[in-house]
Amino acid sequence: MALKTIDSLGDLSRQRVLVRADLNVPLDGQRITDDGRVRASLPTIERLAGAGAKVIVMAHLGRPKGQPEAKYSLQPVAARLAELLGRPVEFAGDTVGPLAQAAVAAAGDGDVVVLENVRFNPGETSKEDSERQAFAAELAALGDAFVSDGFGVVHRKQASVYDIAQILPAAAGGLVLAEVEALSRATTNPARPYVVVLGGSKVSDKLGVIGNLMEKADALLIGGGMVFTFLAAKGYAVGASLLEEDQIDTVKGYLDRASAEGVEIVLPTDIVVAEKFDRDAAHYDVAADQIPESWMGLDIGPDSRQAFAAKIRDARTIVWNGPMGVFEFPVFAAGTRDVAQAMIDSAGFSVVGGGDSAAAVRILGLPEAGFGHISTGGGASLELLEGKVLPGIAVLEA
Repeated sequence: MALKTIDSLGDLSRQRVLVRADLNVPLDGQRITDDGRVRASLPTIERLAGAGAKVIVMAHLGRPKGQPEAKYSLQPVAARLAELLGRPVEFAGDTVGPLAQAAVAAAGDGDVVVLENVRFNPGETSKEDSERQAFAAELAALGDAFVSDGFGVVHRKQASVYDIAQILPAAAGGLVLAEVEALSRATTNPARPYVVVLGGSKVSDKLGVIGNLMEKADALLIGGGMVFTFLAAKGYAVGASLLEEDQIDTVKGYLDRASAEGVEIVLPTDIVVAEKFDRDAAHYDVAADQIPESWMGLDIGPDSRQAFAAKIRDARTIVWNGPMGVFEFPVFAAGTRDVAQAMIDSAGFSVVGGGDSAAAVRILGLPEAGFGHISTGGGASLELLEGKVLPGIAVLEA
């Protein structure tokens, strides 16, 4: 797909450019615990400011219910953005009200303004087109052009993502372009062998991806909490492990289809089980078909880690979405770490599909430069991998 780029907007000096960024970062009080998304927003903001534009950043944080909530204020994020840019960033205490209007009016060429959380306004996420469009018109009144650079929200039909692009001259920012290019490279005529690694807690979240990629991938490696529904589908007892019983028949169908179509689905042969869900819980390694009744699986075992790593290292295209275990607990992080390290060691093109996978890379201290691409959007990257049309991308097509 061809998307409109910033170049299509012409000379942006002295222009007010609204940028939809993804600044939805995890907070511990006022402290940002992972600023990866803020860092990812820098290149486009710096490019626009360097071109002499007045850069007005729109973003959301958390899931407020259409009204202001102090814990979801973007003020600490704006402060971090200023630190990373090495220059002042003006924070407006509302989104389209008098504070935002005053901040934009006072902005000089090359200045950066961050508006308060767009989701403090009910029109942002409204299911009613007219309500979204009305809020988008208020946002649009603050700018002369729109740049969409929040890949993590392009799968949402929301005012600051979709509707505003129909009002102002619009283009994709560098981050969105890079995301679409990387994920397209990994799904359209990928270099083979093509290996997809899927994890995370729920198999129901990944059914669309499995169904779409089964037609494209050479092997699917399954780990994380979702694996226990696959093991149950094979008739194994899974103890107290996470299990979606209502998905067992669906998973059986996928296993049968994979067998018929010659797609390899690789499941763990051993599991690290724990007495309870706790970082200090007693734990040991068992065969995948020998999980004790009251114990729960919290990571793939050492044999499985070796088998997964071997498949990954031999691949020419690797897509990974979802951790292999509870990586937040060090004793259950080995599976996720080994999968990530194998991607780094592989000579193939690798994509980390955002969300918890991207967080794991940073939390485990792995070099981000070792991967071909680390996505900033878990849900958006999943929907692209499913083959869906994303509203915030479709509206930017040239």
